Amino acid sequence: MLVDRPDRKGREEILRVHINTVKLGPDVDLEKLAAMTPGMVGADLANLVNEAALLAVRHDKKEVGMTEFVESIERVVAGLEKKNRLINPQEREIVAYHEVGHALVALSLPGTDPVQKISIIPRGIAALGYTMQVPTEDRFLLRKTEILNRIASLLGGRASEEIVFGDVSTGAHNDLARATDMARSMVKEYGMSSQVGQVYFAREKRALFMEMGAPEGGDYSEATAELIDREIRTIIDGEYAKAKSVLSGKRDVLEKGATLLLQREKIEGTELMALMEGKAAPAA
Repeated sequence: MLVDRPDRKGREEILRVHINTVKLGPDVDLEKLAAMTPGMVGADLANLVNEAALLAVRHDKKEVGMTEFVESIERVVAGLEKKNRLINPQEREIVAYHEVGHALVALSLPGTDPVQKISIIPRGIAALGYTMQVPTEDRFLLRKTEILNRIASLLGGRASEEIVFGDVSTGAHNDLARATDMARSMVKEYGMSSQVGQVYFAREKRALFMEMGAPEGGDYSEATAELIDREIRTIIDGEYAKAKSVLSGKRDVLEKGATLLLQREKIEGTELMALMEGKAAPAA
């Protein structure tokens, strides 16, 4: 029997069970934690509580606070911090502008997940920085405009590099992969291309033995394949132009945000939002 992943309310109830074994700080908000953990199942949430408790011990704290829980979520989402991975000042500056570019586009467009944190501390195997976005609710449907704005946010890092340095780096490879996958799904699965039409072109999943000899392109003509490729490129190019337009219009915020990030290595989404509103960022 298949058991569906718990929704936000279910995750909150699961967390309540597991926190009975730890002493919580007064700032812990289980409802917020449940909202920050979409897709996690019971075992994931149990590990999250255990990891937060271990972090509290390492921080020499007698209570597990929201800081430990958020750091645990970051470890799951982006991997362990690699503070011993040294990157040169030029690359560090590129990463800072790249990550602020992601965050600034996400904060400027509707339908994107709120920006929680921006970091230039390397994590995991290859990530030199990351922008953590946290959904406020479980989503089961996305509108076309929301998908497009999410693609623009993914491309905001590269757009920022081009605007600031007049050149681009290899740091956007994962962003490009995710953006292209989303654009491809729009065209081939969701019928969101006026040129291709409301037709489903994604290849059906088949048993392994049925794949032998099956055409790679799917059950459509070469002309249709070329049209699909053009539409995917049109979506990507359009959203890249949108990201560049957003960042060019907020160049001063981009500069201030990157400078602050280079100073601190981590900033909150609320700090970048304060800069967007013309306020001084809160003191560290």
